Amino acid sequence: MLWTIIIILLVLWLLGFLGPRMSSSFPKTGNAVHALIVIAIILVVLNLLGVI
Repeated sequence: MLWTIIIILLVLWLLGFLGPRMSSSFPKTGNAVHALIVIAIILVVLNLLGVI
């Protein structure tokens, strides 16, 4: 379940990062993109440490 959440966060991050470059009609997300990747990295680290 945790890996599913991590993958979803990474996909959303990629869409937010690359989306505006592919299509000008794609909404610009700003700092939300960076927040998603930070959350995903924290979840991976906690999972590797065995906390979650």
